[in-house]
Amino acid sequence: MENLNALFYFATEGIIIANDQGIIVKANPSAEKIFGYDTEEFIGVKIEQLIPSRYKEKHISHREKYNESPHPRSMGKNMDLFARRKDNSEFSVEISLSPFKDASGSFFIAFVIDISERKLHEENIKKLNHNLENKVKERTKVLQEALHELESSKEKLSIALEKEKGLNEMKSRFVSMASHEFRTPLSTILSSVSLISKYHGADDDEKRQKHVQKIKSSVTNMTFILNDFLSEDRLQEGKVLVNKVSFSIKKMCEEILSEISGLKKTGQKIGYSHSGEEGVFSDTQINRNIILNLLSNAIKFTEENKTISITTNNLIDRFVIEVTDEGIGIPLEEQRNMFTRFFRARNVTNIQGTGLGLSIVFKYIEILDGTIDFKSELDKGTTFTITLPNN
Repeated sequence: MENLNALFYFATEGIIIANDQGIIVKANPSAEKIFGYDTEEFIGVKIEQLIPSRYKEKHISHREKYNESPHPRSMGKNMDLFARRKDNSEFSVEISLSPFKDASGSFFIAFVIDISERKLHEENIKKLNHNLENKVKERTKVLQEALHELESSKEKLSIALEKEKGLNEMKSRFVSMASHEFRTPLSTILSSVSLISKYHGADDDEKRQKHVQKIKSSVTNMTFILNDFLSEDRLQEGKVLVNKVSFSIKKMCEEILSEISGLKKTGQKIGYSHSGEEGVFSDTQINRNIILNLLSNAIKFTEENKTISITTNNLIDRFVIEVTDEGIGIPLEEQRNMFTRFFRARNVTNIQGTGLGLSIVFKYIEILDGTIDFKSELDKGTTFTITLPNN
């Protein structure tokens, strides 16, 4: 019993005992200190005396309801509770209740903790967070304005580049673009070579092969980019000569599909079908460049786990090549610029590319006296249809 008394009198929490009528019958020194009352002033006082006046009526109702089914409970979970001192000042509290009975009647014990300092600390943190949020918003606004300026500058630069004339200017731009476009595949190659050197065990073969494939894919990508630059240079200088021979369009497409397999993204599938005779009469290198450009674009602008298809159809006097993807599509208002040199639609700014591929394809088809048509829907895909003479 002496131990219990010691717990009551020396507890750091305020402890108040009241009967079922809400009248205080006992309080420990910590409660007296928290509320600013002397022992004699506490005894016989209604518990509502310790509650801000605006909450008194509700508290009486809550107390009466609690008396109907008394049970241990914590009060004010996820709520702000306030108590009132003798001098009428208010402070934040945490309270837990426990009922008990003895021969003299029913009572409840209230354990009270003054959490004013904690609340003040929380408020300070909220203010700091609020200030940080405002600073972030300000920085974001500045960044958005800077990005807007960059976009504006980009548009002005595009207009200026469209006005550039002359082969020397073209070559200068090629050098600049090549250094940019080669950076990513070269970084991938360097990283993969570095990692391969760390895999020595027999169990590491799968990891080595994965990085070897990345290197092959990057080299293939760099080859395509370099071919675009060289093709554009030769086209501008009028050095592309047509050399028509008989060849199997089906075999060519199968070889190209094998060559670019390393460029495919995870889950991408490329289907191929041919109808009619396999043999056509045309320029092999030009046809190869056309198909390579269209398929590499389809892979680049199509997401993972999507399907790409290519069909070839020999109609004796002409043959048709059709490439269809389920990619991001081309915005309708920008489709008129599709075959313009260096043009890149607004929805591909985050995808690597030179903006030369389709303009090269268009020029090659012109050289062969063919035609190219396309249908595209944003976020649903694009189909390119090329018709070339077979004579």
